[in-house]
Formats: sequence, C-alpha cells, structure tokens
Amino acid sequence: MEQKQDSFVEVEFTVEPNYAGWRLDKYLRVKIPRLSRARIQRIIQKSLLSENKLKPSSLVRPGLTFRLRRRMTEEPETPSTLVELYRDDALLVLDKPAGLPIHPTARYHHGTLVMLLRRQYGEGFQAWPAHRLDRETSGIVVCGRTSDVARALMKDFCAGRVQKEYLAICEGSPPDSFEVDAAIAEGSAKVRIAVRIDPRLGKRALTRFAVVRRFERDGERFALVRARPATGRQHQIRVHLREAGFPIVGDKIYGPDEGYFDRFSKRSLEPEAWLRLRLPRHALHAATIRFAHPSTGAAVCFRSPLPDDLLNFMQLERAPDFALEADQG
Repeated sequence: MEQKQDSFVEVEFTVEPNYAGWRLDKYLRVKIPRLSRARIQRIIQKSLLSENKLKPSSLVRPGLTFRLRRRMTEEPETPSTLVELYRDDALLVLDKPAGLPIHPTARYHHGTLVMLLRRQYGEGFQAWPAHRLDRETSGIVVCGRTSDVARALMKDFCAGRVQKEYLAICEGSPPDSFEVDAAIAEGSAKVRIAVRIDPRLGKRALTRFAVVRRFERDGERFALVRARPATGRQHQIRVHLREAGFPIVGDKIYGPDEGYFDRFSKRSLEPEAWLRLRLPRHALHAATIRFAHPSTGAAVCFRSPLPDDLLNFMQLERAPDFALEADQG
C-alpha cells in the first residue's frame, strides 16, 4: 500500500518467506539493487517506519511489514495484466510480460508483479515468487502458494534442481552449438547492478547455447538461440553471450555501449542509441522450466511461447514451438 503525504510517499514492504533470517540491509539491497549498501543503511536509519525500531543489522522474518518514506516521483507505466499458466494449492505459474518488475524498488511500486497479484487475485490471495527475472525479461515465473512451498522452491532453485531454458535473439552468426564457461563477479566500472567476467574474483558460471533459427534483418545477421544455464548467476546469459561475441539485441548493459543504461535510467538515451539497440527491451525470454512438484514430487514442465515483440523482430507472424524444438535438439 502506498500512502501520500504532501510531496512524500510511503512504500510498504512485506518480507517474503524466502528471506527469513536475512539482515534488513541485505534484504533491501536485493529489493533496491541500484543503491549501495551504505546508501541503504542511511535510508534505514532516516526513512524507515515500523512498529518496532529496526536497524540495518536487524534480522527479518516472513510477514514483517515496514515502510520507506521517500519523495514522490512519477512511476513509469508497466504492464497491467498477468497470464496464468497453471495453478493448484501449492503452485502458481505465471507468464510475466516484459517491462514488469517482480518486486517493489525505489522506482517501481504499484507497477510490480507482487502488487499486480494483489489486484488481479485479491488481497487475501497468497503467492510468493520463488526466483527472479529481470524487468525486461519476459517469460515464466514460479510462485509458491504457501510460505513452506515458497521456501522449498527457492532452495530447489539455489541448489540447481530446477532446469531452465531461455530463448534469446543475439547479434551475429554464432556456431550451431557452443558453451561459455566464464566466472562472473558483481559490479562493473559504469553500472552498479551489472556483472563482469572475472576469472580471479568471480564465481563459476556455465551456459550451454544452441542455435534454433538464423535470420537476416536490414542486411544484418541475427540468431535465435536456446540457452541452458548450468548455474544461476545474475545476468548470466546476457553477459555470457556478450563474452562469446554475440550480444543480445536490445541489451542496454551488455550490448553496444554500457553507458546506454545510465542514460536510459535518466531518461536521456539519444535516438541514435535506440536505433542501435533495435528493440526497446533486451530480447530474452524464459521459455521452459522443469522441476519436481513440491507437494507430489512428480516432474512438471511449463512452457511460455515467444512473445509478439520478439516474433515481430524475427518477421514471423506465428511462433513455431521453439521449446519443443529445443526438447528434440
């Protein structure tokens, strides 16, 4: 809930089950990734409102609610509907549109997946996302319908027991199949939320790629590739494709110029940059996910078709079932 007071707004946070026992500053660092830890700690000390006094080192519990008071700014417009792929007493599987953040941040509150769940299903409906997708990434998001299920799902994601397949449109003409085994570390010289390839300080990351379709547009070569990440690092597919020399179309961080992201965030990205990016969002889609059902243990698989904006870029009117093609490949 957002309460307006003069030129300020109070943004409410409710701690999800998968963050039980985290330090408050670490929890907010995840929720507001563009801010440094020092800035987060200052915000907690000066702008956090709660029933009991909270410090940066306070350990959070599921259901803990608090508010951050900040100056009111205009919130960017985001998609307003969610497509339900599956629902039972334990799971809710959604097809997230590109442009929708999952959790509230300093810039987004009403226009987030967790707030949209409340509006679409009602205040009493419970579902917690068990993993994250970047705001511009479209595709499958798995939610737990109870706190126990959400915690179990998060453990499965962290332990690598969930198999994920993505579809990405990249620039150039990559090999039919290839893999990138390159360690990833947090942070970059220009973008705080970015990652970098760093063999010395990074954590091991491995992604396997295979070309699904090749095409040309305006005399330039592109490929639709299937990506199967063997590890789950932040921005892994995006930075690995850049490392291989085939950056994702529309990527403002790992594409033609890392400086695009800063100017985009300040709403000052020049028209020439938009032409070079070719798409208003990065062309990455979470297409398929497989895991053991948390209640029954049975293997389940969910698929999301490639969305219209990516089909249009490929000059396709209708999508072949790329996910099934991947299964056969």
